[in-house]
Amino acid sequence: LNGDRTVSGEVPEEPVVSKSSGLLFEKRLIERHISDYGKCPITGEPLTMDDIVPVKTGKIVKPRPVQAASIPGMLGMFQIEWDGLMLSNFALEQQLHTARQELSHALYQHDAACRVIARLKKERDEARVLLAQAERQIPMSVAAPNAVTDAALSNGKRAADNDELDPNGKRIRPGISSSIISELTDCNTVLSQQRKKRQIPSTLAPVDAVERYTQLTVNPLHRTNKPGILSLDILYSKDIIATAGADSNAVVFDRPSGQVVSTLSGHSKKVTSVKFAAEGELVVTGSADKQVLGGSEDGNYECRHVLKDHTAEVQAVTVHATNNYFVTASLDNTWCFYELASGLCLTQVEDTSGSSEGYTSAAFHPDGLILGTVTAISFSENGYFLATAAQDGVKLWDLRRLKNFRTFAPYDENTPTQSVEFDHSGSYLALGGSDIRVYQVANVKSEWNCIKTFPDLSGTGKATCIKFGPDAKYIAVGSMDRNLRIFGLPEDGGASES
Repeated sequence: LNGDRTVSGEVPEEPVVSKSSGLLFEKRLIERHISDYGKCPITGEPLTMDDIVPVKTGKIVKPRPVQAASIPGMLGMFQIEWDGLMLSNFALEQQLHTARQELSHALYQHDAACRVIARLKKERDEARVLLAQAERQIPMSVAAPNAVTDAALSNGKRAADNDELDPNGKRIRPGISSSIISELTDCNTVLSQQRKKRQIPSTLAPVDAVERYTQLTVNPLHRTNKPGILSLDILYSKDIIATAGADSNAVVFDRPSGQVVSTLSGHSKKVTSVKFAAEGELVVTGSADKQVLGGSEDGNYECRHVLKDHTAEVQAVTVHATNNYFVTASLDNTWCFYELASGLCLTQVEDTSGSSEGYTSAAFHPDGLILGTVTAISFSENGYFLATAAQDGVKLWDLRRLKNFRTFAPYDENTPTQSVEFDHSGSYLALGGSDIRVYQVANVKSEWNCIKTFPDLSGTGKATCIKFGPDAKYIAVGSMDRNLRIFGLPEDGGASES
């Protein structure tokens, strides 16, 4: 009996026979079956390796097929094999063609789906902007029949409530009252006294640490279709950074976690300036759409006020040391003084000299009684140094003598300095233009040495805004791309990125 024909369907090459059943098997097949199952594959009876006996046979020569006995027969066999090969190849080509068609169709569907998603996202964003604008233009209460129906909202109230005009056709403002002047003066007195006792904190980053600063993180906060970070501010108590983007959004970013806290939409054009106020409870933004928005921190920084007192782009926002007032500067040659809580414009001052093309920057002195306006400006916390930037370079001023004691020309005449910034201790000064340079602050007579130069890694050649972090432990830089870059020591801020 031949059990292997039942198992493999072929004549065994190395036959063995079972002692118990007398069946013949291929040795390698029956040994594998015994090791797996321990029984005969035909009878099902228990079977071990000791139960099989090799069968000794002579060399068996397999007979030649009849077709191979002649040349015509062999040619016929070759023809059959060739025909089978061609049929198999044709079938494979058909399958390949079908697979290519299915892949092309799938790719087309994917591309169409991506286009639809992009269009829907764009329509959604546009609808959100239109909805925000519509909400700001809806009156807070129903006006009388003879009220002006198209008055814009200002401070959540109808502009008609405050639209009395003087003989020159300009809106009449309440003005800065004596009580407000007293408040500002008292604040100045207190801060001036404190500043005399002010000492450099021991936790301030030393010069040798600043010299080793390198890029730590690159954070893509704004849209790629309208890149550019035009302003930034840091809330030191929480280490939160606010950025103003050319994409008409402001972004609140938590630096330690690397997460976006909130995206502030509502402007219809680029956001030119952003400031934290009231210890981070408010974010104030100015925009090229001539509006100023105030957002309150209730989780999403919802818009609290929309201020429409300027007739041209709002270029700068600066908050007073009392945290009760702020100033906006515009290309319409005016700056406005606002009450922060109500958003009421107390006064609007116009430059009547005729020499100005509008205000592009504004900043309060740390003590609150001096307001400066140039291309870029930064007051030192020591109270008597002022850095200004314009087309002709960077100038350092001694406010005690109202004297320009030093001038930097870091770039050529075709490359303006975009930003200047003292750190909070007044120990370092940073300049931004085609690169970023950090100077060690000295006195009026000593040289101010450049201790570190960072290349412009954005590739745009414009470092538009710079801000030192708490204790100058890092430097935040915004450029004309969508990324906020953080420079510092790798051991303090994470692994360095190229």
